[in-house]
Amino acid sequence: MNVREEVMDLVGQIKRQLRNSQEIGLDAPFLSTARLHYLEGGPQLDGAPSGEDFPCNSLKELEDFISNCGRCKLGTERKNIVFGEGRAEARLVFVGEAPGMEEDLTGRPFVGQAGKLLTDIIKAMGLTRDGVYICNVVKCHPPHNRDPEPDEIGTCLPFLEAQISLIRPKIICTLGRISAQSLIDKGFKITRDRGEWHNFMGIPLMPTYHPAYLLRYPQGKRQVWEDVQEIMLKLGLRDPRRLRD
Repeated sequence: MNVREEVMDLVGQIKRQLRNSQEIGLDAPFLSTARLHYLEGGPQLDGAPSGEDFPCNSLKELEDFISNCGRCKLGTERKNIVFGEGRAEARLVFVGEAPGMEEDLTGRPFVGQAGKLLTDIIKAMGLTRDGVYICNVVKCHPPHNRDPEPDEIGTCLPFLEAQISLIRPKIICTLGRISAQSLIDKGFKITRDRGEWHNFMGIPLMPTYHPAYLLRYPQGKRQVWEDVQEIMLKLGLRDPRRLRD
């Protein structure tokens, strides 16, 4: 019997003991929904499951599930996991690449200057920040604000897929090169390919520039506004206001 079979057998014994305890009237230990699903589905020995296979029924359960994540090297230096925030049933999800230093300190996504600009964009769409959902591909801050590495993205991507599965948005908007390459294709070039509709997990996806790029190159705001208007049309939003300079 290999290690997987031994663990599966052990889980089966635990399930039978819990069931027997309930049948004879003993109080079984409390198990959260996530743990019950984990027992029902068997252990995941090959790393994090993805999408709807994640043993969580809500964003809160998913956040708790990864709260002590140490699956990649980013976990050794972070201060906080930046899970994401916003409406659990949001029609629109914004996906950035990774938390910055301010996000690492607060545990919240997009709270710096780029975050303020993103909030302005959301308001210009006629929406509110708490009415959409904002998150990143990678949930921990890469040191020195470097780009997340492929293994870090690969480890964290199942968490994003699970978030998307739970939220079930109508539209996804990726912000910047890294998030677009992670969700669309490694060969994606932001200056060449932004503004065109793609698909992720069966959901229309619009890639555009990251707000941090707009802080350095304000001339890109017009292109972002064009992309945002495409999103607004798909969401059925009317009377778009112009993005402020």
